[in-house]
Amino acid sequence: MRMQVELNRIVSKRILTEAKGYLDVGFTHSLNPYSGCAFSCSYCYVREMPIQKFKGIPWGKWVDVKSNAGDMYRQEMHRLRSNNRVVNLFMSSATDPYQPVERQAGITRVLLEEMLNTPPDFIQIQTRAPLVIRDIDLLVQLKERCDLLVSMTIETDREDVKRIFAPYAPGVRLRIKALQQLHDAGIATQAAISPVLPFTSELPKLLHGTVDRIWIDTLTIGDGSLGKRSARLGMPQMFREHGFSTWYRPDLHRVAAEYFSRYFPESMIRVSRTESFPSPR
Repeated sequence: MRMQVELNRIVSKRILTEAKGYLDVGFTHSLNPYSGCAFSCSYCYVREMPIQKFKGIPWGKWVDVKSNAGDMYRQEMHRLRSNNRVVNLFMSSATDPYQPVERQAGITRVLLEEMLNTPPDFIQIQTRAPLVIRDIDLLVQLKERCDLLVSMTIETDREDVKRIFAPYAPGVRLRIKALQQLHDAGIATQAAISPVLPFTSELPKLLHGTVDRIWIDTLTIGDGSLGKRSARLGMPQMFREHGFSTWYRPDLHRVAAEYFSRYFPESMIRVSRTESFPSPR
């Protein structure tokens, strides 16, 4: 399923943004190859951020392609390294680096190619798109130059639930298959159960042997405003309307962590902001 998306190529003034707020535990910068997001997940906290508030186009219906991202990365990394700065990157914080348009635009791939020449100290790639496997060749090389973690959003294993909250996002089984391919290639992987949506008892079994870490976050503690953004987006009502009220609770992160600890060592399970980011070498 696809919606019509307005695409614009832009020249970005910068590509690395100093990490703050939710990301300032472990990361120094965020990197967003695009602005906007065609996946249009109903719970996305970016809907409540200024980048969307003042856009004038509904979230999910626009994507700006940062056509000069590779050049800007090279220039900015040169400055940071000249000052002996540690660079721990989160890609991406306000979009998905593997937008559907990435198949043609290749902005994320260009950035990975630049990173082979000027690697960060650590990079976490956060996506929900199986398209990431296109770049396994580059990722295998990059992991020899820096600490690398590919994190795939697996908020549920129920396609009916995904269709309610994220109808334009890739299918969950395709994402898990992509995780397996990455893991088999020797790339460190993480399943981001974020936000936790209703899932079945099969989910831990589906993830077994495909991930090195499980990361858990929820709409009440992980939206950057203690659940206020999620409330403004109507998430409590949406859960209630679909009979999921018992899944919208302030302690859901603890309940989910306890459940996954039955199937995975506790060392593999991280919860929300304070436990989300590994320490780079």
